[in-house]
Amino acid sequence: MPLNNTNIVSAAQTKFGKLEGITIREMFAEAVDKATVEAGIPKKDIQAAFIGTFIPEMLIHQGHTAPLLIDYAGLRGLPATRHEAACASGATALRAGIMAIESGLYDTVLVAGAEKMTSVSTNKVTEALAAAADDEFESSIGLTFPGVFAIAAVAHMQKYGTTEEDMARVAVKAHYNASTNPLAQFQKEITLEKALTPRYIAWPLKLFDCSPISDGAAAIVLTSNEKAKEYTDLPVKIIGTGQASASMDLCNRIELTSFESSVKASKIAYEMAKLGPEDMDFAVVHDCFTIAEIIASEDIGFFKPGEGAKAVREGITARDGDKPINPMGGLKAVGHPVGATGVKQAVVIYKELIGEAGKNQVPKYDTALMHNFGGTGATCVVNIMRRADA
Repeated sequence: MPLNNTNIVSAAQTKFGKLEGITIREMFAEAVDKATVEAGIPKKDIQAAFIGTFIPEMLIHQGHTAPLLIDYAGLRGLPATRHEAACASGATALRAGIMAIESGLYDTVLVAGAEKMTSVSTNKVTEALAAAADDEFESSIGLTFPGVFAIAAVAHMQKYGTTEEDMARVAVKAHYNASTNPLAQFQKEITLEKALTPRYIAWPLKLFDCSPISDGAAAIVLTSNEKAKEYTDLPVKIIGTGQASASMDLCNRIELTSFESSVKASKIAYEMAKLGPEDMDFAVVHDCFTIAEIIASEDIGFFKPGEGAKAVREGITARDGDKPINPMGGLKAVGHPVGATGVKQAVVIYKELIGEAGKNQVPKYDTALMHNFGGTGATCVVNIMRRADA
């Protein structure tokens, strides 16, 4: 079934990083205000809210976050639902918003995500994030996400010849792009030499191969075709969406160098949009670790299996390359407040497609792909978006 009635008409995020003295509700309200009132969209027009948060119970001792957050943001009384799919929480909230618009149940909805992660220790955050893995077979015996992605990295290195330097180049690109993104957690370029500094987190992944612990929030407004005309002359249409799941643990995976949920979700989204990888001008993918970006670039069909690292080496995925990936910096350098990430990815694509990405603007911006996954790809959501006048 094709998508033909869903538009993004505004999008905003807070700054990502260690945001001291600001609560999750305050971050959420800031993002919502930017996406509604400051964008000329009255809050009274919002008919429902779909919220992505992953682990507030473990990080801030707070559950039932959807009504809590919308109440503080001045939207009390709306139907509000929290969506949890680990790092894909924001993207599953977005899919729910898409379905709400396409079904005709609502014509204007809010999709938002938020996470407050820096109020506890790194050990506590690591323990909390491990809840997205298979506790019986992985996390209970000490295998945390850096270890899981290190296993994927080693498999990719052995099968395709990918090197530590290839992964370091992804980090260098991410920091270069984020250096001109005022909302990024890290706004400083790094050299290849620095990225290769041997401070290993889980061999072969080093410090600069890993995304940081972050706070932040993001919000978008979705509308029907008819309502979109009231808010903007240049909406961004969502023309394809796919979601798939896979085994939670690595021991039951068919392949360690590819995430089957990413392949399946991409295929569904491409078929729905009646487009292919060759039609995408750029992509925003889930780069929680540098190897994750390389594998994602292959899974979404931008490059053949084993050629993602080569594409980075040759500058193809650079902001001015033939297939830009994460032109604003990605999770790696912008930050990764888990529940907000999937929504933030939509914010990035919206800004790029309407030509308002500033110094981070890609040269071609008609059509783009968004890839967000949870855990080690146990959940993956892919959306395809196109500028309305493209």
